[in-house]
Amino acid sequence: MPEKETLERARQDKREGKAPSTQAGEFVREEIEHIREGKHGARSTKQAIAIGLSKARRAGVELPPSESSSKETKEQAKRDLRKAGKKTKSSKRARATRKALKREGRTAASKEALSRQARAAARKRSKASRSRSAKKAAATRKK
Repeated sequence: MPEKETLERARQDKREGKAPSTQAGEFVREEIEHIREGKHGARSTKQAIAIGLSKARRAGVELPPSESSSKETKEQAKRDLRKAGKKTKSSKRARATRKALKREGRTAASKEALSRQARAAARKRSKASRSRSAKKAAATRKK
């Protein structure tokens, strides 16, 4: 269950007319914080991001999967979007997931790992695409 503050920040982003990916970023940020404070771990930075995106979809952020996602990821995203707003959860499954994540390492949320992940993601994009989003970020940045 996402924290109240995270939900509020995501709602604020929605009110400001920001993109669903920006709203979902709040949940990813929360997940990274959880790993850093030792609540649980993650096998990789990619997994930590995936958990955050899943939480965002279940919290009602209308975030479609990317075009390049695998069939399994797209199906999971569809399930997450369908579960938005529903409160029922299997306590056994939640406990098992938490227990499994507790066994994982904490380095997935380190600054180095996040930097590596960001660089790898950026490398997959074209120069024009990167430039476009940088210009958009500069234009929409809070003054």
